[in-house]
Amino acid sequence: MILFRKVCLGLCVLFLFLLTGSFFTGQNQIVNLSAVGAAVTFAIGIGAVPMLQGYQYTAWILAAVVAGMFYPAAFLHWGNFDLRNKWLILTVVQLVMFGMGIQMSLRDFSELATSGKGVLIGLCSHFTIMPIVGFLLTRIFHFDPEIAAGIILLGSCSSGLASNVMVYIAKANLVLSVAVTAMTTLAAPFLTPFLMKMLAGTLIHIRFLDMMMEIIKIVIVPIGAALIHDYLKTGTSSGKRKIYWIAGVCFVFLGSLPLGLWNILKTAFSEAGLQSLEVLAFFAGAILVGLFYHLLTLSFKKLDSYMPYISMFGIVYFTTVTTAAGRDNLMQVGFLLFFVSVIHNSAGYFFGYWLSRLLGLDKASARTMAFEVGLQNGGMASGLAGTMGKLGTVGLAAAVFSPWMNISGSILANYWRRQEEKNQKVELERKRQEMDV
Repeated sequence: MILFRKVCLGLCVLFLFLLTGSFFTGQNQIVNLSAVGAAVTFAIGIGAVPMLQGYQYTAWILAAVVAGMFYPAAFLHWGNFDLRNKWLILTVVQLVMFGMGIQMSLRDFSELATSGKGVLIGLCSHFTIMPIVGFLLTRIFHFDPEIAAGIILLGSCSSGLASNVMVYIAKANLVLSVAVTAMTTLAAPFLTPFLMKMLAGTLIHIRFLDMMMEIIKIVIVPIGAALIHDYLKTGTSSGKRKIYWIAGVCFVFLGSLPLGLWNILKTAFSEAGLQSLEVLAFFAGAILVGLFYHLLTLSFKKLDSYMPYISMFGIVYFTTVTTAAGRDNLMQVGFLLFFVSVIHNSAGYFFGYWLSRLLGLDKASARTMAFEVGLQNGGMASGLAGTMGKLGTVGLAAAVFSPWMNISGSILANYWRRQEEKNQKVELERKRQEMDV
């Protein structure tokens, strides 16, 4: 595999030479092909360089952006099928969130009680700093309303599991990080629509209840399915039997809907009531999916370890389709949007860290807050934009911000890790000198 990666690095160099030559000779078709070839081979080959292995996922996101920019038509329609189809977007984003949820457990939520002050600071910081900074940036830089709304949307989303990874690399407070991620995820269905209504209500039409229901379907339902699997791994026999009984009821309920039950419910409930029943149906499906997935893992022991890669593939899919859909907008404001992403992300790190320090958290916990505030759930933002039917405008910020968040997060995490290791060595040396005395 290493040899293959090295060969890809060599091909990347050749593609770059071909890109340079064809650019100056005006051969546009070869420019497009060589640009995508260079991006893909680099994404594969980067794994052969030990110092750059941590950026392989980011390299694939960048390859997705390049592919979407140079071949937009290939990532918008396959025949008569629209790759931006609302139900396809919903399914893929649920799969992404399910893959992320597999990395969580019910024990993560138990940490909420033991990290009270830090969790409260994290929750308040996350849903104030990033939405407000995003709002201010849209006032300073005059984007089109829907693109500006996308910046605010990204800032109003919960933190993603990428923050937990960065905290782990930085040797910061991982327990607190997991607890804050869990809490912001639970709060997102209520706080994200509220913030969007308050800060972006003049930019696009926001229906609070609709957005809340979409977030529940996009985030809470798939993570709930993953937690069903987690419970079944360690649950008691009686607890498992209850899950099986509930799953049976859910199966009957879902099976009855297309056989006429839904038509009966439509005549008996209002629109808001039907939305609630729709979410209930999604939760019923989550229980069945969680149970089915758990049964699969009994036969395929390594299935859990593959799920993060499926999540990564889903995010690469979102990035490619979003870039293709918003190519014309990116050609106009791409560089400015990237510049804004750097400011937005940096503000999250800066204010997340120093506000936590001012409120009395130790350095490790403050570093954790920097990642929890600065790193947003781009998959959630893309999913919401897709369900709105505005992937190429509202979803554009997530496509541009996500690669930079991964790069900056990795750089900061590795820097803080080196600082922590250096401090540990100094402390160890000091103790040795005291023992010698």
